[in-house]
Amino acid sequence: MKKINLMIKGMHCSSCSKLIQGELEDKRIKAQVQDTGKALIEFDEKKISEQQIKDIIKELGYQA
Repeated sequence: MKKINLMIKGMHCSSCSKLIQGELEDKRIKAQVQDTGKALIEFDEKKISEQQIKDIIKELGYQA
């Protein structure tokens, strides 16, 4: 399992963090997203790449 820290831009409230965290967890990616935009993400590199995770966040309307 790989752990990364990301800063997510464009978040405005706790609903934003819940949306991102929920979407990542739906894809079996462990995520802790704070309202401040800090995210700790743990994932299996054999199943998904860091770039794919960033793309998921971008699809939601945020930048990582």
